[in-house]
Amino acid sequence: MIEKVLIANRGEIALRVLRSCKKLGIKTVAIHSTVDRQLPHVKMADESVCIGSANPNKSYLNIPSIISAAELTNADAIHPGYGFLSESSAFAEIVESNKFIFIGPSSKVLKKMGDKIKAKKAMKDFGVPCIPGYDGILPEDIKSNIKEAEKIGFPIMLKAIHGGGGRGMMVVHSAHEFANAMNITKTEAQNAFGNGDLYFEKFFDKPRHIEIQVLCDNHGNAIHLGERDCSLQRRNQKVIEETTAVNIPREEINKIGNVCTEACKKLEYSGAGTFEFLYQDGQFSFIEMNTRIQVEHPVTEFLTGIDLISQQILVAGNKKLEISQEDITYKGHAIECRINAEDPETFIPSPGRIDLFHPPGGPGVRIDSHIYSGYDVPPNYDSLIAKIITHAENRETAIKKMLFALDETVIEGIKTNIPLHKKLLKSDFFVNGNFTINTLNAFIKKS
Repeated sequence: MIEKVLIANRGEIALRVLRSCKKLGIKTVAIHSTVDRQLPHVKMADESVCIGSANPNKSYLNIPSIISAAELTNADAIHPGYGFLSESSAFAEIVESNKFIFIGPSSKVLKKMGDKIKAKKAMKDFGVPCIPGYDGILPEDIKSNIKEAEKIGFPIMLKAIHGGGGRGMMVVHSAHEFANAMNITKTEAQNAFGNGDLYFEKFFDKPRHIEIQVLCDNHGNAIHLGERDCSLQRRNQKVIEETTAVNIPREEINKIGNVCTEACKKLEYSGAGTFEFLYQDGQFSFIEMNTRIQVEHPVTEFLTGIDLISQQILVAGNKKLEISQEDITYKGHAIECRINAEDPETFIPSPGRIDLFHPPGGPGVRIDSHIYSGYDVPPNYDSLIAKIITHAENRETAIKKMLFALDETVIEGIKTNIPLHKKLLKSDFFVNGNFTINTLNAFIKKS
């Protein structure tokens, strides 16, 4: 039984975790950096501990300080949220070794799925369809690498083995680009993840990004909660997500969902997780598994009525899932817009003071955010400041409701990408559901 959770994150996801803990009657500890003292979840938590400066490496990535805070407050468990240490097998292992509960899969599973080559091999063994590519760490021999790439055909996508968040990736269109691309990607991967090892996969020209949400317990039970279409991306960063996915038959979703749940059982996975696929020409191809809660989880919650964060916590406390696959129903359509503090045209971050914030409201409108009038958006972290989610009986109405919500939202003092969202929601390709992961980048270039 978990009685106190330390929330090892910040911003909207920290507030979201706190709310689920409150609902379950669980006490909370909020850790925070020096610039995050005034965040809502810090004020609302039962206890709070400042663990370092604004530099993430000295606070939210500072494992000794986080463990010390957990010991000081006698926490039972640690919820990592998303980003920061949420997929760190080293962090999970230290949490486990210090007799705390890590709210997520085991460090053993994290280690396997964090290495994309090992993860892909495991998925192949479990019967999950995968993208053709090089199954190993690329050697330094450029000629040998080009020869391997020519076996599956250019273009290919170079990827960092420990990559994520859209970094450590580059499309290589021909053999003469390979050496330079490998050098750039290796350097970026080393700087971002501390590991420059690379591999490559076949590059699809018009795929959609479809992900399957799974939920598993420690007793061999696993279910899927349908799909999310996350195809609208800028530089591999998601901008708009929705469910259900347009023009993909329900039976195909259920089929790949069942494949994912069977893989989870073989992997001995526990908690919430997401299988990410490229979908083209009626085929799903596995990209990676996100072993944490996703930013876009609210659209799934809207459609299924299931609180994913609460389920994470209950499962971590060794509770059995009380939901079976037959219990899952999907009602209506949901859309999420990620609101970032950035210039909507140049995408340059826009930190600073929010002079006025007025959130949207009304039936079927949800906003997950930590901001308020007078809040100073720090330059030290991700630019995400809010998520607006709408739910309606059908996609057309959900789009209209989102446009109303965006019009109603007031954020003064900084720039946001709300104008971009409005353009996208009114575009022919979005209204018609005719887009791929390359559509948004092309749209921005033309604008």
